[in-house]
Amino acid sequence: MTMISVLFLLFFVLTGILRVSHGATDVGDAAAIRSLMNGWQNSPPSWGKDDGPCGIPWEGISCENSRVTVLRLSTMGLKGTLSGDIAQLSELQSLDLSYNNKLGGSISPSIGNLKQLTTLILAGCSFSGIIPQELGNLAKLSFLALNSNQFSGRIPASMGLLSNLYWLDLAENQLTGPIPISSNSSPGLDLLVSTKHFHFNKNQLSGPIPAGLFSSKMTLIHLLFDSNKFTGPIPDSIGLVTSLEVLRLDRNSLTGPVPSTINNLITINEMNLANNELSGPLPNLTGMNILNYLDLSNNTFDSSEAPAWFSTIQSLTTLVIESGGLYGNIPSEIFGFPQIQQVLLGNNAFNGTLDLGTPSSELQIVNLENNAISEFKSSSGYNDVLILVGNPVCTKLSSSIYCSLMQQNQNAYSTNLSKCQSSCSPDQSINPESCLCAYPYQGLLVFRAPFFRDVLNSTRFEELERTLWTMLSLIPGSVYLSNVLFTEDNYLEVQVKLFPPTGMYFSRSEILKLGFSLSNQTFKPPNEFGPYYFIASPYPFPDSNGGKNSMSTGVIAGIAVGCIILLIALVILGLYAIRQKKRAERAVEQSKPFASWVSSAKDSEGVPQLKGARWFSFEELKKSTNNFAEANEVGSGGYGKVYKGMLPNGELVAVKRAQQGSMQGAHEFKTEIELLSRVHHKNLVGLVGFCFEQGEQMLVYEYIPNGTLRDSLIGKSGIHLDWVKRLKIALGSARGLTYLHELANPPIIHRDIKSTNILLDATLIAKVADFGLSKLISDSQKGHVSTQVKGTLGYLDPEYYMTQQLTEKSDVYSFGVVMLELITSKQPIERGKYIVREVRIVLDDNDEEYYGMKEIIDPTIVSSTKPIGFKRFVELAMKCVNETAASRPSMNEVVKEIEMILKNEGVSTNLNSASSSSTDFGVMKGVNHPYDDSLPRKDMKDDSIPKRDFGSGNAFDYSGGYSFAPRVEPK
Repeated sequence: MTMISVLFLLFFVLTGILRVSHGATDVGDAAAIRSLMNGWQNSPPSWGKDDGPCGIPWEGISCENSRVTVLRLSTMGLKGTLSGDIAQLSELQSLDLSYNNKLGGSISPSIGNLKQLTTLILAGCSFSGIIPQELGNLAKLSFLALNSNQFSGRIPASMGLLSNLYWLDLAENQLTGPIPISSNSSPGLDLLVSTKHFHFNKNQLSGPIPAGLFSSKMTLIHLLFDSNKFTGPIPDSIGLVTSLEVLRLDRNSLTGPVPSTINNLITINEMNLANNELSGPLPNLTGMNILNYLDLSNNTFDSSEAPAWFSTIQSLTTLVIESGGLYGNIPSEIFGFPQIQQVLLGNNAFNGTLDLGTPSSELQIVNLENNAISEFKSSSGYNDVLILVGNPVCTKLSSSIYCSLMQQNQNAYSTNLSKCQSSCSPDQSINPESCLCAYPYQGLLVFRAPFFRDVLNSTRFEELERTLWTMLSLIPGSVYLSNVLFTEDNYLEVQVKLFPPTGMYFSRSEILKLGFSLSNQTFKPPNEFGPYYFIASPYPFPDSNGGKNSMSTGVIAGIAVGCIILLIALVILGLYAIRQKKRAERAVEQSKPFASWVSSAKDSEGVPQLKGARWFSFEELKKSTNNFAEANEVGSGGYGKVYKGMLPNGELVAVKRAQQGSMQGAHEFKTEIELLSRVHHKNLVGLVGFCFEQGEQMLVYEYIPNGTLRDSLIGKSGIHLDWVKRLKIALGSARGLTYLHELANPPIIHRDIKSTNILLDATLIAKVADFGLSKLISDSQKGHVSTQVKGTLGYLDPEYYMTQQLTEKSDVYSFGVVMLELITSKQPIERGKYIVREVRIVLDDNDEEYYGMKEIIDPTIVSSTKPIGFKRFVELAMKCVNETAASRPSMNEVVKEIEMILKNEGVSTNLNSASSSSTDFGVMKGVNHPYDDSLPRKDMKDDSIPKRDFGSGNAFDYSGGYSFAPRVEPK
């Protein structure tokens, strides 16, 4: 740093101190803002650094002519109450305090003094008490969102005076009583003829829906009254509101027939009248030619045949009429509608022959359980879910999957992270655009009335991602969607993570902008998603102090003077640091372990040829593990100890530190690092780097958070493994071993496959670990290695034990034992009984259901339904544990068989790891292997293969025979 730079910086500091701190803020506004600040914790750090917010800007506040006009503090982590002094901000036009879930208490009636207010958003807070009737004084109000709080009492009739109101959201509170309508003496909500949105869902509103609420003057597009306690009939007057696009009256106690006037709602996209006590005939919906979503389930309609409009409303995406009293034949035309996705007509009395006709390519689920269908005319064009359980036709289709409830063939949409290899600390997430760890702005995006019910369509949700990053001005690809599901209330919930364009954090101003865009409905999703709301999670600002911000000008001046002194000291320290850095760089260069490994006749490669692994200094690893603290120890054994560590970029790692006496020579250590750095597969634990310094040998691996497979099988990890998860764990592990056998060059035999050496990551993807006993097979060794017998009792290949000839089939035997563990959750040797022998004894070909293993199968597997492909999986496991190696399948054949088990039952084999292709590839090297997701590799020379036995005391071993897996306490 030059002297000119120092003087320039000092000039700016002094300019900041000498700047006039008294902004031109109205005295009353300044007092009101300070009153709010004193009543809140976690107000922004910029607050209080000046006498008023109209001078040096305070975050979230905008001014005009010395008056505060905008107060927006969405997702700031505010705690406290809303002081009545807010009323002093008489020129305030916009107030947004959304998504501060610790901000609560009652709303002061004085809020009615904010006569200039156009926007009032308190969504996602903890406000309680009654909604003050003084809100009716806010004549200019156009946007009012009080949803997701704890308001009680009645809806104030005075809201009918808000003639400019566009958006009215009172949903998800505890409001009671009837909907107020106008009379000679008081206003009512029927006067809100310009309002587009009535969102009153999920309250406790009661009484009949007033006929006087609706008129032809109204311009409502969203009428959400679902999940209340409304009684009585649906009023005829609802047919006057011909602008309606979404009508939700479901989950009330409405009675009587559906009025014929409902047929006037020809612009409607979604209509849900389910779960009431409606009677009479099914409504006539002829002419509703843009209706997408219809649900009339669980009412008491008169029994009838399928109405004529079943065959005419070709705009339908979802038809749901369960327990609707329908009988006769189902018109085949409905299955061919161009947009139809789901037809759910269970618990009716449909009979005769089911004919799917020519089904639409969009059709994914047809549920006709518990009807009276006697024949089925299959269609070659439909291969998705068809449920016929509880129909007479199932006596003729006893072996058909159509008579099973377990037919989901895909997982719900989630943003693809397969290109990202890194892992993050629990409070961070991976940015799908950059694959770097960051702190996203996240929360729950809830769509109250989507026009579809399909959560598998990637195109639809990819469009939602694009709309989010486009309308919120984010970097393309920086949106992550997950946990997409429909709730029992037929709301679509999506977990959303939005990532900062640069760095690890959003700034406060960026969060304020994002929060307002989502609370004020500035963000518009694709039309088919319908009305929504968003509830943000608290954001971990790096500058958050968890307390109040209240500094006087004198204190600031004192801090500024102190900063000048500190700055001078920093300049001196900086010059000293630069000098020391140069010294340190020279010292590090001298201490690097491979600096002296230069080319020679015996070692022509010099320094290690690494594929993605990096060198760590001893000090780096010491700091990352908190000086190798005992609290960070996650494994130990004869080789040394394993510690959990966190790198400066937030990446969690496992550091295996060799103890004195177990370390190897530099050449062998180098060779093993080279080998491990070349083994790249998502089902193998990856090497991050190494340390060879100050007499230390350490290997740094990726950290796997969910422990070992054994921990989960015995319940230690608190993770429940259903049968499908166990099949996918078996498939992932087998793919990792196939990579070692078929693609590693030279091939690798693991030699210690067991359930404690299979780790489960955060998404339960299996990763094979602990290469401490692994052996390389050079071309000259013809597929086997004569070596001292090593392994773990219970998993050991008996042929290898007898002949001391190690082959890839030895791993196959051990893997077969793991498969039996997955079935039984028993250890290989338990109470003197060997699992392979015990299974052989009980096998019974005549038992079609459990193959004779009902008594020894893990009870959690069969607690709900029969495990899919069970017999085939057992047979495969028994082939793997055949006493003769030649009779065992290869790991490639094991992979293909498990894939077929899953695919035949309609379960995806895409484990977000390698390709799931099952093309036979033989033993070809140098071609694209179906299970290869490694980086480009460089063939190892024969002379680089260590000419020794890789025993338990070398650098491959995670923990010297003990489980390396992190200790995961039961949840």
